[in-house]
Amino acid sequence: MKKTTIVMGIAFVGLLAGCSQNNPNSSSQSVESSTEQSTTTTTSSAVSSTAASTTNTADSTTNTTGELPSVTVEEAIKVFQDKYPDAAITALELDTTFGNYFYKIEGVDDANEYEMTVDAETKAVSDERTEALDADEQNGVKKAEDQLTITDLLSLAEISDIAVKEVGSGEATDWDLDKEMDITYWEVKVQDGNTQTNVKINAQTGEVLETEIDD
Repeated sequence: MKKTTIVMGIAFVGLLAGCSQNNPNSSSQSVESSTEQSTTTTTSSAVSSTAASTTNTADSTTNTTGELPSVTVEEAIKVFQDKYPDAAITALELDTTFGNYFYKIEGVDDANEYEMTVDAETKAVSDERTEALDADEQNGVKKAEDQLTITDLLSLAEISDIAVKEVGSGEATDWDLDKEMDITYWEVKVQDGNTQTNVKINAQTGEVLETEIDD
């Protein structure tokens, strides 16, 4: 009886050893599967992070200007000309007061100088002013000297893009239409952090005439 028990014990141990030898890669396969899963997760996270970063960069690049007003320059000029049909436009600016856009328009006829503020969202008119011209400015003298060329004007979006590209970065915040040496030009203020740059642009051709950084 003792011999039989010993033989059966040896046979059982041999059977266990054989099972272990038949599956030598079971532990290795488990480690490899875990490693592959970790690598896939890391790669997926990296791709997602890169895509998000690219999207944010694109948004930042295309945001060259804040939201422009709904009333265009041409529409604001028409409001002025409807009120003063004989007046020539001599100055125009678009700026903000407490976040609201306003056009300030000036013009002259043969006898008077006019100024008007037009709400750039509603076209509401305010702050109208009329002042008689000096004797040496009447009868078309000042009108001929200061009259702006208001045909074929580039849009606010176009000149804003030109100005920001000239500076390299930032956001267009203020626009002035003026005249010098018989050239009607836009002067665009570009704010980039604490740096403010003024860019003068030919109002019809888009040519950059001058760039100046404010101290």
